[in-house]
Amino acid sequence: MTNKTSLAGHFRCAVTLGVDFDGPSHEVGRGIAPQGVHSWGRYSARCGIPRHIEMLKRQEVPCTFFVPGYDAQCYPETVKQIAEAGFEVAAHGWLHEAWDMPADEETPLLHRTDALLREITGQPVQGWRSPSGRKTANTMRVLREMGYLYDSSDKDYDLPYRLRFGTVQDDWILELPNNTYSLDDFPFFKFSHTPPSEVLEQWKSEFDAIYDQDRFFVLCVHPRSGWGSGTPVRTWLMEQIIQYMKQHDGVHFFSSSEFAQWCLAHPQALEEVHVA
Repeated sequence: MTNKTSLAGHFRCAVTLGVDFDGPSHEVGRGIAPQGVHSWGRYSARCGIPRHIEMLKRQEVPCTFFVPGYDAQCYPETVKQIAEAGFEVAAHGWLHEAWDMPADEETPLLHRTDALLREITGQPVQGWRSPSGRKTANTMRVLREMGYLYDSSDKDYDLPYRLRFGTVQDDWILELPNNTYSLDDFPFFKFSHTPPSEVLEQWKSEFDAIYDQDRFFVLCVHPRSGWGSGTPVRTWLMEQIIQYMKQHDGVHFFSSSEFAQWCLAHPQALEEVHVA
């Protein structure tokens, strides 16, 4: 590892907001028909995504929408609306895969999602987030070959770093770690059924601690109903934490690709980690 990452002298705290589309792909990928009690994912395109777009535009902050290819195939107009509103569209698997895949199965799906998102948005895809946390050196190699700047899947650090996954000089990608435990809506609304008001206080406490250490705040929500944040009160919750962070000096909001580009422009601020 190189010297400890430092954002000091540039801004006090970097903030990236992520919305993981997680539409019917989440059910279909598990062999479940997205109907009846399992229809929550269809809420994303019909209500959750439009509601988040409206809120984010009102707050005038960037955001990255991580979209599974299957959901983009089902709702191309919704994905197009995300891009037309000025928000980044990044990749998030094809069928929100929650299983390990051999390289010969994974590689074409990564290319398929990339091609579809590019076709719909008319823009290059610059980042990827594993839909289940699973990835391999093959995953990173394919993303690198497709020209991706960053991955946002690992949980092992508070700050971005260069992730080296091979022996070749170019076998690396920028890692933007994401916290899927306390800065994610899923555990609160899926498992503990925490009221939104209490989640807001938790997220404020998380931000206060991160802000005090000149760090990186990355928040992830899902626009579904059920355990997601697509409903009015839960979208309001995200708006409240955005407004809270805005009240602090030195907070800079980035899309994931914007922050990746900033990191690459300041390589002296990055640690490097090698994984076999």
